[in-house]
Amino acid sequence: MKKLYCFDFDGTLTYKDTMFLYLKFYNASKFRIQFIKHIPLFTLLKLNLLDAEKVKKSFISSILKGQSKAKIEKKAQEFFEQYYPEIFRENALDFIKNIDYSQTDCYIVSASLDIWVKPFAEKFKMNLIATKAEFKNEVFTGNFVGKNCNGPEKVNRIKEEISGKKFDKAIAFGDTSGDQQMLDWANEGQFKFFH
Repeated sequence: MKKLYCFDFDGTLTYKDTMFLYLKFYNASKFRIQFIKHIPLFTLLKLNLLDAEKVKKSFISSILKGQSKAKIEKKAQEFFEQYYPEIFRENALDFIKNIDYSQTDCYIVSASLDIWVKPFAEKFKMNLIATKAEFKNEVFTGNFVGKNCNGPEKVNRIKEEISGKKFDKAIAFGDTSGDQQMLDWANEGQFKFFH
């Protein structure tokens, strides 16, 4: 029986949101300054008065824009080495250890940026579907390629990735409203399964 597993990353497999964690790890002093500057935007976001993608892009860009791809990737690898496995839910790690990869295609489907999630996906031998960072001449522009990988975009990207493949069962794991469409789309949606 051929199965498809789609795992949300932040909060589902991990205890913490990796965006703030990675950006702070990348440059702690810049992170503190930009976090304070972005508090009004975060507040408006909480009140649903601003688009999440805009706020996210603004905050990530304020720390990483203009940085070289090589440096961002190097820091992503160091971030992985420092935080694996401590930020992961034990139940999630146990579950992943027991996956039969010969019968299962696994994807991490994350709204986080592909740059810092990639080392974790590689560790788990999983494919990665995430918000894509845009680079020009090997430098981060501060923009995303395409949309923020959240909500309906998660389903669009999964469909794109698995086009032409056949599965007997698709199982999705998530923990927030941003995962709801993915959970509804799958044959089986597991909400907060590892909590």
